[in-house]
Amino acid sequence: MGNGKNNYIGANQGKRAELDFYPTPIYATAELLKKEKFKGSIWECACGNGAMSNVLKEHGYSVYSSDITDRGYGENRNLDFLSGTNIKADNIITNPPFKLAKEFVEKALTIAKYKVAIIQRLAFLESKSRYELFKKSPLKTVYVFSKRLGMYANGIQKESINMLAFAWFVWDKEYSGKPYLDWIYND
Repeated sequence: MGNGKNNYIGANQGKRAELDFYPTPIYATAELLKKEKFKGSIWECACGNGAMSNVLKEHGYSVYSSDITDRGYGENRNLDFLSGTNIKADNIITNPPFKLAKEFVEKALTIAKYKVAIIQRLAFLESKSRYELFKKSPLKTVYVFSKRLGMYANGIQKESINMLAFAWFVWDKEYSGKPYLDWIYND
């Protein structure tokens, strides 16, 4: 299938982008900021090429950006978020690799003072191991996109097929109660 028709998340499950690099569409981050306000600074700990960090900065947030590999963006371009870092942040907003998303959330909840927000496939709600995470953590809101997002391997858009449903998952350490569901209308 070398014709580029399967360069989106979900295609050819065995052939993922290196380090699961699927940059977040600009409008996806902007839509989160219409729904949620964040107190203080933000750490984007899987910043990739800066797609999300730039939107956060454009909205007036102080953002620290890092990634496990150097993609030409960020203050720390070789920082493995999951390995014993002692950096603290008011909030963490990121698009972590799907296979490590649970671990990213667990770590982020120990670091962030206020909120943690990740964009993930809606299927992140499924699984026994994540069920325990959701039960024990202050998940406040899941914002489901009304239209599927185009997230492409290494940021290279070959065609506009959007196969998977995505959502923002927001944990708020000042929130107690059951999580609620809301939608982001994107046409």
